[in-house]
Amino acid sequence: MLRLRTLVIATSIALAACSQQSNEQAAAPAPSSTAPAPASTAAAPQANAVNPFLQPSTLPFQAPPFDKITDADYKPAFEQGMKEHLDEINKIADNPEAPTFENTFIPMEKSGQLLSRVMHAFDAVSGANTDDELQKLQEEEAPKFAEHQDAIVMNEKLFARIETIYNQRDSLKLDPESKRLVEVTYKNFVHGGAKLSAADKAKLKDLNKEESSLSTQFTNKLLAATKAGALVVDDKAKLDGLSDGDVAAAVEAAKARKLDGKWVIPLQNTTQQPALEGLNDRAVREELFKSSWDRAEKGDANDTRDLIARIAQIRAQQAKLLGYPNYGAWKLEDQMAKTPEAAIGFMDKLAPAATARAAREAKDIQDVIDQQKGGFKVEAWDWEHYSEQVRKAKYDLDESQIKPYFELDNVLQNGVFYAANQLYGLTFKERKDIPVWQPDVRVFEVFDKDGTSMALFYCDYFKRDNKNGGAWMSNLVDQSKLMGTKPVIFNVANFTKPAPGQPALLSFDDVITMFHEFGHGLHGIFADTQYPSLSGAATARDFVEFPSQFNEHWATDPKVFANYAKNYKTGEPMPAELVEKIKKSKTFNKGYDMTELVGAALLDMSWHSLSADAPKQDPDKFEMDALTKAKINLSYVPPRYRSSYFQHIWGNGYAAGYYAYLWTEMLADDAFQGFVDKGGLTRENGDRFRAMILSQGNTQDLATMYKNWRGKDPSIEPMLLNRGLKEGSQKK
Repeated sequence: MLRLRTLVIATSIALAACSQQSNEQAAAPAPSSTAPAPASTAAAPQANAVNPFLQPSTLPFQAPPFDKITDADYKPAFEQGMKEHLDEINKIADNPEAPTFENTFIPMEKSGQLLSRVMHAFDAVSGANTDDELQKLQEEEAPKFAEHQDAIVMNEKLFARIETIYNQRDSLKLDPESKRLVEVTYKNFVHGGAKLSAADKAKLKDLNKEESSLSTQFTNKLLAATKAGALVVDDKAKLDGLSDGDVAAAVEAAKARKLDGKWVIPLQNTTQQPALEGLNDRAVREELFKSSWDRAEKGDANDTRDLIARIAQIRAQQAKLLGYPNYGAWKLEDQMAKTPEAAIGFMDKLAPAATARAAREAKDIQDVIDQQKGGFKVEAWDWEHYSEQVRKAKYDLDESQIKPYFELDNVLQNGVFYAANQLYGLTFKERKDIPVWQPDVRVFEVFDKDGTSMALFYCDYFKRDNKNGGAWMSNLVDQSKLMGTKPVIFNVANFTKPAPGQPALLSFDDVITMFHEFGHGLHGIFADTQYPSLSGAATARDFVEFPSQFNEHWATDPKVFANYAKNYKTGEPMPAELVEKIKKSKTFNKGYDMTELVGAALLDMSWHSLSADAPKQDPDKFEMDALTKAKINLSYVPPRYRSSYFQHIWGNGYAAGYYAYLWTEMLADDAFQGFVDKGGLTRENGDRFRAMILSQGNTQDLATMYKNWRGKDPSIEPMLLNRGLKEGSQKK
């Protein structure tokens, strides 16, 4: 996922909650998640004598010195960073000279360096290794950041300079990237309220401040609700069907919570939970599912329903102030889809085929239940368990057969990194000397095809109770030729951590997640732009998931797959017959997968189609009505995220944008077909994709960029075929 900065609003983009799956780490005994955190996350009684953020880092690539950063350092650095940034902005706005690109846009791009340093580090730690002090700081600073952003966007003198240059842009003989910077910045300011009256600006500022505060509260409540919602089991017999490794992990999770003698199954961020596949006890499956489904709806301090109902109201009111009928119309104007109607129309093409396939899949599951004389109708908590039995019956394949071939470190080194080497010539060297925010985190230096050092890549794969759910990518340092900086990138996931001494064995979905998030990573690593605000993944939401979804395809490329799918004990490659079974099962369960995704995307768009005069909604009723209206309310296929724990749209910047995962699947599948048509996994194809897409950031109109590379507009046909929603054959 692409993650919006935790506290900054509007134009400041990073990478987050992305993938549709999950992940893990290496086979060697891993440090306990309860081990003392490094200084970066341990609360300190007072800030360092010299705050480590006040000067650029002296580490390679200006990587943050997490070994020197304490919780107490963030607040003074935030406050000083905002002050310096506003001083710099005011100096630009008050410049008595006539506005030019050089005296307005260049200093704007260079402004706020201290704030950027602290924000990047805080974003990483507060998302992946938070604590009570950091959460309190988040809630305290969020409204201040909203005010800070508004003070810039609504600075009349600054906007007058920007607008003057925007109106002259065609006569200024700017290079294409500089002209793009002018256009993007101008539109961002207009979208942020720069043209409003003074009275309406004041109203918007109040709404922005409240929304920022509530969104941060939502994130922190959800983290607590997810932790509290974990299933606690006091009888090992109830875990019948889980692997020995999963049971051992449940013991470790219980120990971490000081629940000795019990077993704990922590919740993932999605509705469905991985353990549902193995659990044989239907009552335990139902309990686990409902723990997930109701995690944030228990009427306690972690209940999020009132928060989201108010956030939806605020967003509709923001849109009305800016002249739009609803929040979706406001937010999609600068996206590839342009309008909510276009996004909904796109999803309407998918929904009937998806639900029809899901119904056929449900019948297959019901047949198995009936054959076993189960005496019940399939429900959501039965799907994962029995669909795995259907897969085994249809394809003679189950997860226990394939997991031994997907050990995390091997997948990373010989799968994810290997594909990047074959396509782009990249090589990777692990660095043990770079400080990290938690002992599980690993760091790799990335070298270009000519041996030039070009980036740092951090990976933090294991689930922790103090880590946000999902998987995401973001930057610790943004690439910019203007600033002379190279990219420092990180990936985060939530794979189950193995017991000490056990290997981290992945599901195939986990493998896909690793490739997905690294696709985002490549978008950042290959960034090659002049200006930081156009660099890497700073693109529209319905484009930013394209490089990541495209990179998923290489997980199943025969050459790449053969290089990493090896038994962790023997080193032997996966047998050909097992590989063939995986190929044949490629579109298995795709009706379910697509239906839960479309359901979540339509739910998002329903919330953000509310008008400003709509009453405050009852989230449970609203959700049921929205899914029923969209004809996607299948009891056995719940949406991937329920409204009350939909972190993407209430906390991670994907409001009115979750459809982007579907939109970019279209781009990714069409793009992969373009590779296939030209020979597949070749350096020539990779280098061209890097040059025309991955390195370009937001320096061009995105639809034009795609068409220039592909030679045509994207087609939905490869997606329908690849996702099993249409019969036919794809070129291989």
